[in-house]
Amino acid sequence: MDDFESIDVPEKPEDHTVALFLGLYLVVLAFFILLVSISTLEESKSEKVMDSLSSAFTTIVPPSAELQSFRSKDGDVLAAQEFQEQVTGIFATSVAIEKIEVVQPGKLMRVVLKSDSLFTTGEATIRPSMYPLLDRTVASLSNRPAGMRFDLELLIGVPTIGGGKSMPIVETLEMTRAGNFAKAMFERGIPPDSVSVGMRPSRADETVLWFYTRDIEGTKLKFNEDVENQVKQ
Repeated sequence: MDDFESIDVPEKPEDHTVALFLGLYLVVLAFFILLVSISTLEESKSEKVMDSLSSAFTTIVPPSAELQSFRSKDGDVLAAQEFQEQVTGIFATSVAIEKIEVVQPGKLMRVVLKSDSLFTTGEATIRPSMYPLLDRTVASLSNRPAGMRFDLELLIGVPTIGGGKSMPIVETLEMTRAGNFAKAMFERGIPPDSVSVGMRPSRADETVLWFYTRDIEGTKLKFNEDVENQVKQ
């Protein structure tokens, strides 16, 4: 046994990989803790995200679920401008449109078109090709922000009688067309208080659509003031 020399077995090197990953993990954790500590919560942005989700998923959320009222991401002024831009986009693609005009930015705009492009020539029925346009219009009018309302007024031109001083009092093609337009919009789900129809002395082949943006509280205040004035008189 003395002829054998002792052999030293080298020790296995220590594995520091786990300690390295633990150190990196702690550094990253400390970094995110620092970010959270110096950050501030912006409630306005959180509300905008919630409003946007509520508006997008309104059609699939059960009726019993509570939804947040939709509000424009930049306030009522921008909401009105966005509405006018939507209406412009809807009617700009129609070859039958003669004129699109923003009368008051964010408040009032006008669309002029041939009556026979909206209705069948010589009849009171709406052309089937115009139904997609009506559907998109109803969708824009129905997407009203909290505290605001979007209204549509249709005026069909009627030739005057009696030397150009009055309009006919009997039922005419224009009257029937106006009624059919209102009925078609109601069938598509437009808010009942958002549409009105009428006639005006003008060319019989011309129809004008007026789009209004109104403040609900302001409208109520004006209505109350008008009632009070009438009572005083």
